[in-house]
Amino acid sequence: MDATETRQWNSDSVAADLERAIHEHRLPPATKLGEDELGEAYGISRTVVRAALHALSHRRLVELRRNRGAFVAQPSVREAREVFEARALLEPRTARSAAERMTDAALAVLEANIADEHAALDARQDGRALFLSGRFHVEIARIADQSTIEAFVSELVSRSSLIIALYWRRRAALCETQAHHALLDAFRHRDGDAAEQLMNGHLLDLVTSLDLRNVAQPATSLREALNR
Repeated sequence: MDATETRQWNSDSVAADLERAIHEHRLPPATKLGEDELGEAYGISRTVVRAALHALSHRRLVELRRNRGAFVAQPSVREAREVFEARALLEPRTARSAAERMTDAALAVLEANIADEHAALDARQDGRALFLSGRFHVEIARIADQSTIEAFVSELVSRSSLIIALYWRRRAALCETQAHHALLDAFRHRDGDAAEQLMNGHLLDLVTSLDLRNVAQPATSLREALNR
């Protein structure tokens, strides 16, 4: 966020901006989200800040602790496994449905997403690449025309970004570009079987790239993390 940018913030837009910062690892797990500091950063009241934090707590991205305030969530090892188990149950079948419903317009959206992801990786903008990688997965659920599952996948992908921030052991914890290209090829051929198998293998590879002993440190400044 450019510090000179002027816009009218409300609880929804603040929640969306914070979620993106979490997704891009600018706000790592365990970062304290002080109401006063956030209010000053966005130029809004504590009431608006509180509403945004409550919305993020419903998505399990923020923990509200009595008498201590709000913190970016810090998923446990058990929660990490549960999130990826849930993704493994939902996303392969969703990829099959997306392949069967694929249109040229939808394919172009996925191709553009991958191109942006490549550009971010080449620029060493790992946080942006991770955000785009997650958006690729959510877009697949949208193309599958499964709105309920899309909402679940969106939340699981956001929580996955927290897990990766805590536990990744190599840069490959970013969704590997060849995995997305292989999926894109299956979508191009409207091959539901291949899409389902590739998504299953892709998620398994992502899990094996995590090191459950490695824990990231929280950001030292909200203003710095939010680029405000």
